[in-house]
Amino acid sequence: MRPLLSIVFMVAPNMTYDLIRKQLSKTVPFARHAGIEMEKVEKGRAVALLPFRPEGLNHIGTQHAGALFTVGEAAPGAAMAGAFAPILLEIRPVAAEAAIRFPAVAKGPVRAEAQVKGNADDLVSAVTTDGKSVFQVVVNLAGEDGTKVAEMTVDRHVSMKRS
Repeated sequence: MRPLLSIVFMVAPNMTYDLIRKQLSKTVPFARHAGIEMEKVEKGRAVALLPFRPEGLNHIGTQHAGALFTVGEAAPGAAMAGAFAPILLEIRPVAAEAAIRFPAVAKGPVRAEAQVKGNADDLVSAVTTDGKSVFQVVVNLAGEDGTKVAEMTVDRHVSMKRS
């Protein structure tokens, strides 16, 4: 029997992506603690917002590197969830490795746009046939004025849940 999310996805994929977006905003405790707002989830793509809050600042009054890393890791998780939406409740995803670079300071809210590298359908096929899928997600973090404040890559591993 197919899980309910798979059935909903077949009938209304956009509704599924919106449901994933809403759930991620509620169910990831650290991202919620950091104030991250999930703005968009699509097939292999996601956008997250890190608001400018006193709790997220560093000693010079700009966004803390840890806060930038947090939004930079949350967006790829959501992009992965969008890529694997048809089987999301059947998989076990983990972030395996991440790298981040900070070309400019972030003096306000930051938007993280994440894109899964590779074809989402091929990644889903790999995990359903081979039991595992390994891929990278590229993230660009920008301030309100469009200035790139960070760029990041996150290597993700997805496997089928163990019984």
